[in-house]
Amino acid sequence: MDFKILGRISNIEIIAIGSSIRILPFLQQKFGRGRWRKLKGMAEVRLVNGDVRMAEVHWFEAHGIGKKLLRIKRYLD
Repeated sequence: MDFKILGRISNIEIIAIGSSIRILPFLQQKFGRGRWRKLKGMAEVRLVNGDVRMAEVHWFEAHGIGKKLLRIKRYLD
């Protein structure tokens, strides 16, 4: 993760749950079994070069495991 999320993630939407996640076997092997979901939302992020931008962020999440593999999908500003 080459950015830092500033504040809260808003407009959170579920993209996929369980077996409809393409990398589900990888997630279970690396982080453990759980009810995995792929989510997206909007957040203000600070990039490595110090710029602060609004971005659409995607991540995977499971109860008891937390947010994993956060990435910026696109910039909104």
